[in-house]
Amino acid sequence: MTAANSPAQQAPAKIVIVLGMHRSGTSCLTGSLQLAGLDLGEYSEWNPHNLKGNRENAEVMALNESILVANGGKWDAPPPKIRWQPEHNAEARRILAKYAGSPAWGFKDPRTLLTLDGWLALGIAPDYIGIFRHPMAVAASLIQRSADAMDLQKALALWYSYNKCLLQRYQDKPFPILCFDWSENEFHRALAAAMTRIGLQPGNDDGKFYTAELVHQLSGETRLPWKIGRLYKKLRAISEHYR
Repeated sequence: MTAANSPAQQAPAKIVIVLGMHRSGTSCLTGSLQLAGLDLGEYSEWNPHNLKGNRENAEVMALNESILVANGGKWDAPPPKIRWQPEHNAEARRILAKYAGSPAWGFKDPRTLLTLDGWLALGIAPDYIGIFRHPMAVAASLIQRSADAMDLQKALALWYSYNKCLLQRYQDKPFPILCFDWSENEFHRALAAAMTRIGLQPGNDDGKFYTAELVHQLSGETRLPWKIGRLYKKLRAISEHYR
């Protein structure tokens, strides 16, 4: 075992990483896991685009974005290849050590789909739970949030880039993947099963984080480009195993 792949010297006993594209329900999923006992550490409780906050750890988000920038990209322009620098490794280890006393700590940042190999190289063995959403719903939400900085073609290309990574991670090692297009009852039923699978205890009905009002953009019946539609169908088929 090389030094790069040896277990992290200081890290939480259990780590859960939420994997999913921007505007795809990751905040809702993360908030639900928090209600089930997952420690999020320091996280954002307010965001203009999320009624209940995006539940992101600012240090994790800043690290992931700095990794993308160092490789010539950013969150909305994923670089073709990603290499972590020594300072990135050091910052990630500092973050892990900060929460080493937590019995179950987790985080979500959609950029993690792009930077995950570097996190794993630190020696951690996290549990994953993923989520995805109809491409047109994500595109509409991105366009609304980004004003003139985003068009439909770019938004759909980003959906494909991130969700292709989600599928590849699942193919490497299966884990629960939920669909944010499900009804509220379907979502909660699948969520409870997923929580049990990763070792968390589902909360009672009074503490549910997800409500239908969190879903602002609906997918409609718009025809998708071929490769995007095919990827969406593959993710839908996977999610049916956890529904």
